[in-house]
Amino acid sequence: MKHILLIEDNDELRENTAEILELANYEVTMAANGKIGIEKALEKKPDIIICDVMMPVLDGYGVLHLVNKNPELEKIPFIFLTAKSERVDFRKGMEMGADDYVTKPFTDIELLNAIEIRLKRTDLLKKNYSTDEQGLNNFLNDVKGGIDSLNNLAENSDVNHYKKKEIIYHESNYPKSLYFIKKGKVKTYKSNESGKELTIDLFNEGDFFGYTALLENSKYKETAETLDDTDLCVVSRDDFELLVNNNKEVAQKFISILAKNVSQKEEHLLSLAYNSLRKRVADALLTLQHKYNKGSKEKFTIQMSREDLANIAGTATESLIRTLSDFKNEKLIEIKDGNITIVDEKKLESMLN
Repeated sequence: MKHILLIEDNDELRENTAEILELANYEVTMAANGKIGIEKALEKKPDIIICDVMMPVLDGYGVLHLVNKNPELEKIPFIFLTAKSERVDFRKGMEMGADDYVTKPFTDIELLNAIEIRLKRTDLLKKNYSTDEQGLNNFLNDVKGGIDSLNNLAENSDVNHYKKKEIIYHESNYPKSLYFIKKGKVKTYKSNESGKELTIDLFNEGDFFGYTALLENSKYKETAETLDDTDLCVVSRDDFELLVNNNKEVAQKFISILAKNVSQKEEHLLSLAYNSLRKRVADALLTLQHKYNKGSKEKFTIQMSREDLANIAGTATESLIRTLSDFKNEKLIEIKDGNITIVDEKKLESMLN
C-alpha cells in the first residue's frame, strides 16, 4: 500500500481529502501545517507528498525547499495544491522543483489521476529494462500518458475564440504563446513573393501548434489561420519554457512531434516534386480524411474552399477544380453544395502517377 503525506491547513478539506485517498486504498498521514509536515515526512518517508501552498508556520514553498535539501526526502514526488487564481504561485513552485500541481477546487478523479501518474513515474525510475528491443518497447509503454502537466497547463489557460479564416499569427512575427486547439481546425502556410500559398500543416482538436519557433527561439516561419470557428487555449511562452526546461516528458513529447513533422514534410516535398496533379489532389483529400475523420466508419465529407484545398495539393485553384470534376465523373467523390464526400477511398489511395 502506497503512503501519502497530506499537508493542508484547512481542517475540512484535509479530512475530506484524506477520506477520499483512503477509499482509494492509500495509507494517509495528515499534517496541519508545513512544520508538522516536514516532521512527518522525516518520520514516515512517504511515497508522495501533497502540499497546500498558503499555510501558517511554514508555507508550501518552505516545505518544498526543505524536502529538496534533505537527501532522505528529495526524491519523493511533490504535488502542490493551489487556487486557480494563483498562477504566479504555480510557476514559482515548478521552478523550485515541484512535480505537479492540482488546482482548487478539484475533483476526486483529478487528484487521484495526478497521484497515480506521479507514483508510476517513480516506479518507472526504479525499473531495470533490458537493452534489447523488448526492453525499449516496455519502457515506451510505461511512459505513455506522462505529459499531464502540459495538458493541465493548457486546460487552465485563457481560451480565445477565433472566427473562420482569422489569422492567429503571421510569418516573421516573434512567438509569445503556445496554442492548444480546444475546438476547431487550423492550418499553417507559407507565401511566396507573388502571394501564392502552400499549406504546410493541418491541426485538429487536441493538437498543439506554434511550438517550433518557441523551441528554436526564432521568428515564426509560417502563418497560422483558422479553417473553422475555433477555440484556442493560449499558453504563455514563459509557462511553456518552464515546463520544457523542468519536465523531461514534455520535452520528449515535442521532440517526438518535431521528428514526425520532419518526416511528413519530406514526404510532402517528394509528392510536390514528382507526383502527378491527380495523385496530389487524391493525396490531399486523403490527408484531410486521416486528419479529421479518425476512427469514423462514416463517409468523410469536408467543407473547404477550393483555394484552401488547392494550397494543400500544391496546385492552382483552376487545376484543382478540373481534377475534382474528373473525380466526380469517375465516382471517386461526390460534390453537393460545395461539400466534398469521399466515395471510393481505395481507388484514391491506389491512384497512379
